[in-house]
Amino acid sequence: MSKLHLVVGGRVKDPTKLEFDDLSKLDVVGFYPDFASAEKAWRGAAQRSVDDAEMRYVVVHLHRLLEPDLQA
Repeated sequence: MSKLHLVVGGRVKDPTKLEFDDLSKLDVVGFYPDFASAEKAWRGAAQRSVDDAEMRYVVVHLHRLLEPDLQA
């Protein structure tokens, strides 16, 4: 299985936690085939919202959710 990464972000209820305020308003940055390209997209999105403490972007390792028994 190929690696699959999702970069997504949005407003969080508490800046110290990762609970999104409104899931219908999530910013889906995109899907990426490797961590390096996902990280690059994440950095760009996070940098655009650096002054807003309530905005959070994350990289989700979708391949780990789809195949939890595989390592890496």
